[in-house]
Amino acid sequence: MDVVNQLVAQGQFTVVKQPLGFIKILQWIFAIFAFSTCGSYSGMFKMSVECKNRSESDLGIEVEFEYPFRLHQVYFDAPTCKGGNPERLFLVGDYSSSAEFFVTIAVFSFLYSMAALSVYCFILEKYRENSKGAQIDFVVTAVFAFMWLVSSCAWAKGLSDVKTATDPERVITFISACDEPENRCREVYDPKVSGLNTSVAFGFINLILWLGNLWFVFKETGWMAAFAGTYVPSQEKQPAPDSFGQAGYGQQDPYAGSQGGYQPEYGQQGGYNEDGGYSQGYEQQPTSYSNQM
Repeated sequence: MDVVNQLVAQGQFTVVKQPLGFIKILQWIFAIFAFSTCGSYSGMFKMSVECKNRSESDLGIEVEFEYPFRLHQVYFDAPTCKGGNPERLFLVGDYSSSAEFFVTIAVFSFLYSMAALSVYCFILEKYRENSKGAQIDFVVTAVFAFMWLVSSCAWAKGLSDVKTATDPERVITFISACDEPENRCREVYDPKVSGLNTSVAFGFINLILWLGNLWFVFKETGWMAAFAGTYVPSQEKQPAPDSFGQAGYGQQDPYAGSQGGYQPEYGQQGGYNEDGGYSQGYEQQPTSYSNQM
């Protein structure tokens, strides 16, 4: 009891108020509805065969069937209206594969939803620690969403075939006595399949829930941030130069240097010196000739 109290005290049950946990609760509930409405079904229909000889008539032929709908194993006895023992007839079809597949997916969805809720409530920090738990959760959720799609469609088709195979008007055609015009055959009671119709509806509701849960689990994986981090923006166009210096016009003349040549300084102004001669203001002396006279 102390262990249970400690777990409850450490639990983070506020996650059930968030979409991540709340949808898991809905998945858990609707999975129960799906496999219970299909797996616990049992139905019955009733027919009557009224022979010309009333003593051979059977006005209450009951045919019972149930999950997993192996109808080829369901039989009933019908009078021949010719005297003697009644004939034994079997229904047609085996629809157990689609029904059992649907129930199996529902049961595993129920178990996984319960396990995921336990993780959310008690070890949510480890679930979000390195995103591996969320990534596994996303993959499993995607698989279950696909399985709900396949199983619901398969069971919807199987249910349609079950309805056809258990239609009393169709089953009456199997009775040889009903081929004689002097005998009267009719249906008395149709099978009620509203529960099976509901199971198909619950299957597609589960599909919607698991598809919707993909988005909230995806946000926990960290893949969205990874995708944003790998985005490389296009290269921006370089702005036009606003001065000659930025465009390279201020570069030093490669031909200018300490070699010989005339390099005047235009910043200086000419004037007369003390000797009365006129100075042009050049800092450097005129270039000497290598061959002087």
